Amino acid sequence: MISDDDLHRLAVFLGSCAMMMIVLYHFLEVNSKDDTLDAGALKGKKATGSSVAAGSSVSAEGGVSSGKDK
Repeated sequence: MISDDDLHRLAVFLGSCAMMMIVLYHFLEVNSKDDTLDAGALKGKKATGSSVAAGSSVSAEGGVSSGKDK
C-alpha cells in the first residue's frame, strides 16, 4: 500500500507539473501570432496609415494601389 510520504511526494510532483504546464500555456498564448487579420484592425490601419498615400488602398497581399489604377 502507498505510504503517506509517497502520496505527499506524488501530490507535490503532480501539482508542480500542472503549474509548469499552466505557465507554459500562458507563455505560448501570449507570444503566438494570429494567422488572420481582424477586419477592424485592417480598417483602422487603412484610416490611420501614415505610410499610405491619401486615396490609395492596401490589398490583402500587402500591395498598395492608388485610386488612379481603378
